[in-house]
Amino acid sequence: MVVITRKSLVSRSPLSACKRTFDFFRRWPVIPGVIIGCLAAGAIFAGSLTPYDPKRGDLDARNMPPVWVSDGEWAHPLGTDRVGRDMFSRLLYGARISLMVAGVAVSVGTITGTAAGLVAGYFGGLVDETLMRLVDLWSALPFLLIALILAVSVGPSLWMVIGLLAFSSWSAGARNIRGDVLSLKTRDYVALAKVSGASAPRIMYRHLLPQVTHIAIVITTLRIGSLIIAEAGLSFLGVGVPASVPTWGIMIAEGRQYLLTTWWIAILPGMAIFATVTAFNFLGDWTRDRLDPRLRQLV
Repeated sequence: MVVITRKSLVSRSPLSACKRTFDFFRRWPVIPGVIIGCLAAGAIFAGSLTPYDPKRGDLDARNMPPVWVSDGEWAHPLGTDRVGRDMFSRLLYGARISLMVAGVAVSVGTITGTAAGLVAGYFGGLVDETLMRLVDLWSALPFLLIALILAVSVGPSLWMVIGLLAFSSWSAGARNIRGDVLSLKTRDYVALAKVSGASAPRIMYRHLLPQVTHIAIVITTLRIGSLIIAEAGLSFLGVGVPASVPTWGIMIAEGRQYLLTTWWIAILPGMAIFATVTAFNFLGDWTRDRLDPRLRQLV
């Protein structure tokens, strides 16, 4: 005999199923994870996913619209640009450049900022004052002016952009981590480590670094989006990656004159930047809520 209770009917109702689905999507970053996963897979396997060379054009197929627009063809699902280069191929290869630049730059910036924050917070005094004034000085430097000077002096270069973004991204992390270390170094376990004869590098590595790792992870995930925008902005202005390399910023710059006729040349890379940055920002917010002990109880 099967007994159907009111509770079981409620649990099987469409409203309850919708609520469970909503709670699942709210609890886990499913959509940002799918976007970032598809983007990473497309960037890694770009050569296998498209048969076209992103740098080689076909004048017979120039200005072809996307497949959902009239006169579009499945041979070029996202259309072609003004010289007949396949937009889908250029978007995938542009994702590779954006993720590589942002990944390397944020890794170098996070490591440098974490080390500076640990040293400044632990030693305090003159060391703290010197490093924090250096952070203030670095934050006040005109980023775009430095990029323009380097572009004129040494020419646009991929590694120049990576180095510039890496050295411009360490200061924010250093200040946040230094603030936590100032509080953590007064804890009893740090005092016991000092009494037992542990050296300063060992205390910072074994006892303080694990306590601020969640801050570094959150800063990393939130910083990737801003670095992608910075790289696209530099490429748009012509002071970033060389024009021969397909990047989202260069694609927008090439298509800005044709927004009224061939809008997809500039709109599609702009949408790719928007979706990527939004996904990384949502992932960063979720990571902060999960790893911050003060916010974990609210999730």
